[in-house]
Amino acid sequence: MKIKSKVLIIAGSDSSGGAGIQADIKSVTSLGSYAMTAITAVTAQNTTGVMSIIPMHSKEISNQIEFTSKDIRPDSVKIGMLYSTEVINSVLKSIKISKLKKIILDPVMVAKGGTKLIDNKAILVLKKELIKKVDLITPNIPEAEILTKIKIKSITDMKNAAKILLDLGAKNVLIKGGHLRSKNLKDIFVNKKEIAIFSNKRIDTKNTHGTGCTLSSAIATYYGCGKTLKKSCELGIRYVNNAIKTRPNFGKGNGPINHLNSFNIEKKFR
Repeated sequence: MKIKSKVLIIAGSDSSGGAGIQADIKSVTSLGSYAMTAITAVTAQNTTGVMSIIPMHSKEISNQIEFTSKDIRPDSVKIGMLYSTEVINSVLKSIKISKLKKIILDPVMVAKGGTKLIDNKAILVLKKELIKKVDLITPNIPEAEILTKIKIKSITDMKNAAKILLDLGAKNVLIKGGHLRSKNLKDIFVNKKEIAIFSNKRIDTKNTHGTGCTLSSAIATYYGCGKTLKKSCELGIRYVNNAIKTRPNFGKGNGPINHLNSFNIEKKFR
């Protein structure tokens, strides 16, 4: 398989392999692209929750981004867990120095088990500074509520939240609707020119660990390959839905999804 694009992932590590950098690398690789990383934090976690978080020094995060990008130029960038103001500022500085383009931001705030993954000061900096520097922000409903300070209980609320994010400086917004109680799951893509709703049947499972990380990495991969943002979102959502459908039943809590769902294994290896 010929490598289609190069993706730089800026995010935290998940020792259980279901989310974070590990999920990002698997997603990018299974979609045929080359993954590079800048690790922002190391977590000890499993499907039942997060035990500990050790943040990387902001200077080392910058070193990872800049030294890697200087040698292998990324076609797109995915940003995930940022944890603190210092980390966000270092990422902003390195994005500018390295002149990085095609950036997807997944504003990771809370782990599936409820552990907070970013502090309040960092959320303010993300809203005021980082959101303006990226091509797309992909919050789920709880994250969109924190960023917009409104309650989201309907599709109309999702559209209103997206408009607020656009007013804050976001160029494009994808609000993920998985937290709404409905048979059909709806994700909304919005910019100042259009609104698109991606509708899919809800899959009844607790094994959804890392879906947000996986989706944003898939979008970054397709975007880096030359697809439009809207098409990248559509294809990324399809990839994640297939990953949920074919999920393994691992762990005692919120289990991982199947990042290898895009692979066609030759018959002799099955």
